[in-house]
Amino acid sequence: MFSDRLIKRMKKARSVAVLTGAGVSQESGVATFRGEDGLWKKFKPEELASVEAFVKNPVLVWEWYGYRQKIILKTDPNPGHMALADMEGIFPDFALITQNVDGLHRKAGSQKILELHGNILVSRCMSCGTKSDRIEPEEDGMVPRCACGGRMRPDVVWFGEMLPQDILSQAFEAAERSDVFFSIGTSAVVHPAASLPVAAKEAGAYVVEINPERTVLSGALDETIIGKSGEVLPRLVSRLRESGKEA
Repeated sequence: MFSDRLIKRMKKARSVAVLTGAGVSQESGVATFRGEDGLWKKFKPEELASVEAFVKNPVLVWEWYGYRQKIILKTDPNPGHMALADMEGIFPDFALITQNVDGLHRKAGSQKILELHGNILVSRCMSCGTKSDRIEPEEDGMVPRCACGGRMRPDVVWFGEMLPQDILSQAFEAAERSDVFFSIGTSAVVHPAASLPVAAKEAGAYVVEINPERTVLSGALDETIIGKSGEVLPRLVSRLRESGKEA
């Protein structure tokens, strides 16, 4: 499953960066953006995940995010999440860059995480920017408020919004200094995240894709491993330890 070249590069690697996408979360059973619940079938995601939608009907938006939060809170990390947490302890410089907002990487034990699209379990004040842990919609249907009086919103990137530039900059820096870069569970079509494997490759990294099927980037990378991350990554960690690569 793993080439000798990959194992050799990882044994020598000091810096490793990983990009994860929706495929990793789906292996844990996380409902997709367009869940099957009857109520939400009536809406397109862009009608609920935007500043305009929040201004127009903040109670509805909070109800939808509350629904998604409850699903995520009942979901456990899968073996792929756990293996990435193990990898963090193996390499001196490790960065986990994720497009997922479910917080499952942190739940699995990863600490060096760059969340490109935010975290659905965190709320942010629209007025002062203060962040806090998960806040449930008020029982009386009122939108949660910050101590400053501003409206609280889920701390995720909505349609029409830019990614947090400080997080994005850190992600590109991690990609460009990495010795080995992994693109896992992502179709590699949504930019700017899709540019990270390319940036790593151009900077000299050995770039590996792990996905159930090939993507538009497969032909430009050093290695593509077809399979589920929850099956591939634990085997990779075991192989590294067998070869003598330890924290």
